[in-house]
Formats: sequence, structure tokens, C-alpha cells
Amino acid sequence: MPDPAGFSLGTFSDRTADLLDGIAPRLVTIHGRRRGTSTGFIWRPGLVITADEALEADEDIQVTRPDGSRVSASLVGRDPSTDIALLRVEEQPLADMALDPTDRLRPGHLIFAAGRQADGLSAAMGIVALAGGPWRSLRGGHIDRRIHLDLRLDLQSEGGVALDTGGRILGMTVLGPRGRVLVIPSETIGRVAPQLLEKGHVARGYLGLGLQPVRLDQAAADAAGLAQPRGLIVISVDQDGPGQKAGIRQGDILTRWNADPVPSVRDIYRLLGPESVGRSVDLGIVRTGEHMTLAIEVRERPKP
Repeated sequence: MPDPAGFSLGTFSDRTADLLDGIAPRLVTIHGRRRGTSTGFIWRPGLVITADEALEADEDIQVTRPDGSRVSASLVGRDPSTDIALLRVEEQPLADMALDPTDRLRPGHLIFAAGRQADGLSAAMGIVALAGGPWRSLRGGHIDRRIHLDLRLDLQSEGGVALDTGGRILGMTVLGPRGRVLVIPSETIGRVAPQLLEKGHVARGYLGLGLQPVRLDQAAADAAGLAQPRGLIVISVDQDGPGQKAGIRQGDILTRWNADPVPSVRDIYRLLGPESVGRSVDLGIVRTGEHMTLAIEVRERPKP
């Protein structure tokens, strides 16, 4: 029975079940873990997106399709920095998936996480706990929005889709640090997945330097014009890398990227995004107590 405001719990329940039925033809089970499964979704005919973190294998991957048939899948490409992997499977007659923007998403909005487990469809409901701006993952990937969900997501449902109450697809649900449920937003998927399809990977910048944080003495910090006496000491140099070509030596201390201080390795990951490849950068260096500037051309990171 509806209440005076016109709300019917039964109608709402039917609506949420309808949302799951609507996305079900796109949800697949990924057999790419040593133990258990995860979820993926059909992005384009013959192409499945899933969570890179959940895909432990590069070969012998299988997918259980919505009709229950189990087929082999091949890895097209993966980007650990944004937690997106792309698989190729036998084509099915589905149109390209429509990914909706997340710019209207606010804390408090209801969200449904839809997945497919070995026993069938799975669903979880919660609210948006945080909807922030762009951020960098721990692996240096650019994520267009920081979206946290207040719901419980099990391992088998990781790699599924996040839907709003209108059935719009807002991104992929993944498990972050300390079990926090995150959404890799549609904007990030729409940017990364075509690169994986074209190249098999996302280009990242490469200096050819092994770095670790170090505290400078005050005289060296003053010479480099640093407010805080911190930098990154070079512990290794790739003999074929851009750092070697620029004249950087083991033991040098990196203090600046152009005019900006770089006190942490994470700062370097952030700066070595796809847009950095091919650019020339002035690196501030402290060597035997003296400050100097060396120009380096950022190259694309070699494939492992």
C-alpha cells in the first residue's frame, strides 16, 4: 500500500529488480582468478571490460556468458594504474554500451552494484559516500572522479557495473584499499578502453631512474631553493633510458620537475602520465652538494 507521499515499497522493489534484469544481458562471469571468479561486462560486441586487479592471469581466461555457455577469452590489454582490463570473446549481438557521465552524482544518491557470480546474478544497494574530483591511483593512473560507495561488494562481483536509480551506467565497481568499494567512472573507462583496444596498453612516461625519498641537509636544500629539505635519490639508472642520456648519475638527488618540488615518488608517478611522453623536462639535481639543472626527454615506458 502506498503511504501518503505516494511511495510504495513493493513498487520500488520491483523497479530495482527490473534494473538488474535490464543489465543482465551484459554481465558475464570471468574465470581469471586462481581461486574463484569475478565479474565483467560486455562493452562492445566481442569485447568485455573487467577489473584488472581481479584478473590474475594473462592466458587461459574463460568467460561464462549470460546464456550459461562458457567460452575462451583472450587478453586485449590491461592498465593496472586505472584497474581496467579488456578481453576479447566470441561476438554476441549487442550494441555498444552507453556509459553515462558522473558529473551529476552527489553524496547520498542511491547506487546499485550489479554482478554475475557462478550461481547467477548478484546485486547490492547503497549510497554514494563520496563524490570528489580527479585523483591519481597509487600506481599513477588518472581517475576522473573519486567515487566511494557505502555498500558491501564481494570478490565475485568485483568488475561489475554501478547503476543509478534510472538505470544509467556510471562505471565499474572495484575493491579499493581496506575493502572500500570504489567506482572507476565511465569517463575513465571511455578514455582508457579505446587505448587498450588500439595499443594493448596505456602509454606512460619513463625516466629510466630508480628513485627513493631522501632528506637533504639544509645547505643542499637552500642551494636548491626548497622550503622543505626533501628530494629523491637516484638508486639506479637504466643504461638505455632517458636519464642516462641526460647525464643523470646514481647518487644524484632529484629536487625539482621544472619549477615544482618533487618530495615523493608518487609525485613522479603523477607527472609521468600519458601526456608526458615526448616532452622535455628540466630536472633540478643536487650532486655532491651543488645544484644543477639537466634537460631530459620523457620516453614511453617499455612494455614488461
